[in-house]
Amino acid sequence: MLARGAHNGALDGSENVNREKLRGLPSVDAALAGLKPLTARFPRALVVDEVRRAIAGMRTELQEGNDAEAGLESSAEARVKSKVEAALNALDTPSLSRVINATGVVLHTNLGRAPLGAFVPIAGYSNLEYDVALGKRGKRDVHAGALLQRLLGYPAIAVNNNAAALYLALHELADGHDVIVSRGELIEIGEGFRIPDILQRSGAALREVGATNRTSIQDYRAAITERTRLLLRVHPSNFRMEGFTSRVELKDLVALGRERGIPVYEDLGSGCFADLSAFGIHEPLVTGSLDAGADLISFSGDKLLGGPQAGVLAGNPELVARLRRNPMFRALRLDKLICQSLESTLRNVLFERWDQIPALMMIRLSAEEIRERALRLADRIGGVVEPGRSMIGGGSTPEQSIPTYLIAVSNNSVERLERRLREAKPPVIARMENDRLILDLRTVFPEEEEELVAALAYARS
Repeated sequence: MLARGAHNGALDGSENVNREKLRGLPSVDAALAGLKPLTARFPRALVVDEVRRAIAGMRTELQEGNDAEAGLESSAEARVKSKVEAALNALDTPSLSRVINATGVVLHTNLGRAPLGAFVPIAGYSNLEYDVALGKRGKRDVHAGALLQRLLGYPAIAVNNNAAALYLALHELADGHDVIVSRGELIEIGEGFRIPDILQRSGAALREVGATNRTSIQDYRAAITERTRLLLRVHPSNFRMEGFTSRVELKDLVALGRERGIPVYEDLGSGCFADLSAFGIHEPLVTGSLDAGADLISFSGDKLLGGPQAGVLAGNPELVARLRRNPMFRALRLDKLICQSLESTLRNVLFERWDQIPALMMIRLSAEEIRERALRLADRIGGVVEPGRSMIGGGSTPEQSIPTYLIAVSNNSVERLERRLREAKPPVIARMENDRLILDLRTVFPEEEEELVAALAYARS
């Protein structure tokens, strides 16, 4: 009983201390008196709101006995000031910022996929939906549309990503009817989004054919009914199946579609315009699907096209015109900044200015070019140069990689070094393998090398 009483006494003492600290919390007006420099920099209402948040947070911590700063000798006013300053500076700092990608993954999903090429956003007004020559309202999709038609030979429209392109096509062409697709092509495209879910939301009914690993043209033929409105083919851009597998060739599916009067739609995913086979990347060209007779195709703008996030639909003029008239096209259309970036990327593709498309420039770098850069940098940062592989990433070219040279940096605490690199300005994102920090200069722009050296110095300090 004595021990229990002593324990309760200790609790009572702690509660008394917390009550004393609660009484010591400043009022909002008292805290504001010491924050005049902040009220000069920021709106007073915002500063007042952050003061209230800081005081409320400290009160909750004391009431719950979770005051992490209880041992600090600073006054409550000083702690409120520190919290408010930190909160306002955080609000005033952009969350979206540049990072240095030293992972060697060219289309890094978490780092924005394709690195954007240089373009200066148009300040002020623009002719987004105005035909200057005619002096009347225009259409925003003409800016990229004209270049896409020149590149593909077919009319095209763009929406905000490839999942939106797939949704729009299914909603317009098969709402309330059947779409036939191979069971082996019902892929997940990232963050839990799956082809069957998009089909369902579009209003189309999914008709799976074949087995997971093998589908024949007869499977498609047997599934066609009077309800069938679309034959869908999905390119497996983010996975590979090997072994006892078979997949219907596009030309055979097109022949069946022609025979039965049903459009064939191929979702290509990656959107490859340039033949990259010489660099070890084997991905179908978007023009190949149209040449094979597909009535409609779709692909991403921010993968192997190397542009901003977008989804492009191209093909049969009548089908594309229907898609453009669908009310959902307006809901899914591109913002003016994306329009400008996409137009810039497409123009570089048209004129084969590959080095002005960063993703393609990185893929086209030879291992020897990277080795020369790595050797120069390794001497300065205390690393060892060794052969390795770069990944394309971004849900493209699964299990395909290209040779590179890596800089391996040893450290007593690789985890701490990697974390400190992420705290640098700008943050550096690297890999850790076998208790070493790994840097792949394929995805580091030459003009970022000095920042990389500075970041490593900071991380080691």
